[in-house]
Amino acid sequence: MIYPSIDNILTIVGSKYLLVNIGAKRAKEMSETNHYQMKESEYVSKKNIGRALEEIAKQLITPKD
Repeated sequence: MIYPSIDNILTIVGSKYLLVNIGAKRAKEMSETNHYQMKESEYVSKKNIGRALEEIAKQLITPKD
C-alpha cells in the first residue's frame, strides 16, 4: 500500500497533474537544499518524492490557485 494515499491527496490538490507538478518541484527542492518541513524521523518514506507527498497530505504545502 502506498502512503500517503493518492485519493486522499487529490481531495486537497484537485488534479493529478497539479499533484505531480507540486510533488516533483518539492522533491527537487529537498534534494538541492536538504530542507525538510518535518523531522526526518516523522517521515514514513525514505525518498524525497514520498516525503514531498507526505507534506502535501499533511497540508504543509498547498497549491496556489
